[in-house]
Formats: sequence, structure tokens, C-alpha cells
Amino acid sequence: MSNKYKIRDQHGLHFLTCSIVGWVDLFSRQVYRDMVLESWRYCQEHKGFQVHAYTFMSNHLHLIASCRAPYRLEAAMRDWKHFTATQILRYLNDNTQPESRREWLLYLFSYFALGKKSKQTYQIWQHDNHPVELFSEEVIAQKMSYIHHNAVRAGLVELPEQWQYSSASFYAAHSENTPFQAPPSVNILPVWQWFYEEGPGGYV
Repeated sequence: MSNKYKIRDQHGLHFLTCSIVGWVDLFSRQVYRDMVLESWRYCQEHKGFQVHAYTFMSNHLHLIASCRAPYRLEAAMRDWKHFTATQILRYLNDNTQPESRREWLLYLFSYFALGKKSKQTYQIWQHDNHPVELFSEEVIAQKMSYIHHNAVRAGLVELPEQWQYSSASFYAAHSENTPFQAPPSVNILPVWQWFYEEGPGGYV
């Protein structure tokens, strides 16, 4: 793997992109989005994983995350992706669960696993997380805006905070004159709190 895709500071703040193989629109189903959120909550409680911002799109997600020592962000990302892949495949192989695209999805996930050194039967996540280390207020603000406006650019909502599977409503609820409330989906550690208490902003 190229060094540009490696997480160098395991406890720093990172913008990450996690995509489904073949850009399959898996997250058009709520059940799969919820599996990821459930795994994040577990990693928050047991692996030092911290989520600062996120959004789900149909075939990928963006998030800003960090990890508390002695845990490593790289390990937390690997673990929740492995867990969710297992959960998704278990769901797809359970004929009692509603899924009209079951055969198609299993075929595609098996196709993308062909020829892999690990000899895996299925692959769901693309391997790269495309980490971008966030070290300044300007870069953080730019990535936050990018994340929260994804659903607006896609024409799914008119305002960022209207998209349920996003942290936009959390941040909107902490600003003035907004009727939106934070969704109870996953715990959010405000990015500016991290920046000034744990990150480089605290050392200025």
C-alpha cells in the first residue's frame, strides 16, 4: 500500500473515506447503515475510537475520526470494517431477512474477492481509507463543510442538517436559531473540543 494511504499519527485527527467495492449502493438500505453505526458505538466504548463528524452516502461514507491512546486509529478502522463486513454477509445469507437484491449483492461481493491474496470469499469494503490528517482550523472547517454538504450536493435534502445519517444536525443543534435536533445514532465528540483540548490547537 502506498505511504500516502497510511495513517501516520495514530492519535491524530483524520478525514477518512470508506467505500463499498464497485461503488455498490449498499447504504441505500438503512439496515446496513445501522450496522456501521452499531460497530462505531462498540469501538467508542472499547477501542478508544472517537467520531467527530460523518455522513453516509449510497456507496460510501466520510468521517472525521481520532483514537485515544493506547489504541490505534488504524486498528479501530480495520476492526469495525471487518465486523460490519461479517454482519452484512450474515444478513445477506439469511433468507429470512428482507433483501430483494440478495443474489446480486452476493455475486458482486464474491466477484471483487477473486484473486485476492487472502483467498477471501467475499469483499465488501475497498481496502483504502484515504486518510487526510487534519492539523489546522482552516482544513478542519473545509472538511467539515464537505462532509455535511454531501447530501445537499446529491439533491437528497435542501439543508445539511436534514440528512438523518450525518452529524450535521448535531452541529446545527449547537448553533443558534435551528429547529433540528441531534440524532441519537452515535456519540459525537465535537471536533473543536478535540482540537483545542487534545489536538494542536491546545498547544498554540
